[in-house]
Amino acid sequence: MFLDGIYKSYDEINVLHNFNMEIKDNEITCILGPSGCGKSTLLNVMAGIINPDKGSIKNNHKKIGYVFQEDRLLPWKTVFENIKIVNKIASDNKIQNLIDIVGLSNFENKYPNQLSGGMRQRCSIARAFNYECQMLLMDEPFKSLDYDLRINMVKSLIDIWHKWKNSIVFVTHEIDEALLLGNRVVVLTKNPCTVETVIKINTPQNLRSLDDRELFEVRSKLIKTLSKQQDKGTYKSA
Repeated sequence: MFLDGIYKSYDEINVLHNFNMEIKDNEITCILGPSGCGKSTLLNVMAGIINPDKGSIKNNHKKIGYVFQEDRLLPWKTVFENIKIVNKIASDNKIQNLIDIVGLSNFENKYPNQLSGGMRQRCSIARAFNYECQMLLMDEPFKSLDYDLRINMVKSLIDIWHKWKNSIVFVTHEIDEALLLGNRVVVLTKNPCTVETVIKINTPQNLRSLDDRELFEVRSKLIKTLSKQQDKGTYKSA
């Protein structure tokens, strides 16, 4: 997907202004940016939920999935049924495999109100992958979780992505999430939203540790870049 010269305004406020960004196939692109800079607007434009005022989107992905900050599970359906509903022709074995990958084995017949917040979000991620989309948009899906659970969720996401290798766009405020997940990390600016920098991480996700030299150097670059915008948003790093 390539966004070329995208403009989007609300009430004469320029949110996206001549915005250009390329999303590589079969990679995880992590997006960092100040609160209110337009990250959700950007995802909604990419998903086709809203139309840009100007510009073009070149997209070769036929199906796009979306994981929101809230799990949005159907409360009257079980874990198995919530995952199955987006792709009813999927085999039961495939659904069970997804449940096992996200660590929900033995919870197949539980309802959302019987699960913790992290378990519900894992179910929503499994559901998104059952949709079999070529591109998956994720809007701060781990925002409400504590640090240890977020890191476990990151590992679960990597496990699923290694199996299907679709394109993922992952919006986050957490530098460590971006370091562990992203093939590329895109830093956005605010007023209006533009691309400040793109940093490529070469180490495969399943070989990464936050103690690695490469990630330490990338973290330093990100902190330096984000510090320029410290009055525009909040960033977190362990």
